[in-house]
Amino acid sequence: MTDDPQGTTHFGFQTVPEAEKAGMVHGVFTRVASRYDIMNDLMSGGVHRLWKDAMMDWLAPRPGQWLLDVAGGRGISPSVS
Repeated sequence: MTDDPQGTTHFGFQTVPEAEKAGMVHGVFTRVASRYDIMNDLMSGGVHRLWKDAMMDWLAPRPGQWLLDVAGGRGISPSVS
């Protein structure tokens, strides 16, 4: 929410109408979804896969235990990626 009387907000380095921001965010995620894992590999040098494995080792889930992945990318198991 903003105090701007004209109803604008920020999107990256742009000022955009608040009513348009949700569609712009959706567009960004739609464009990158198919390349998400490749982008993570490039941006982290592949280290993100080690981080995922290390996190699962640290959590040490037991058989039958449920874990919730919140805002963790595609939410896939490290062994699947």
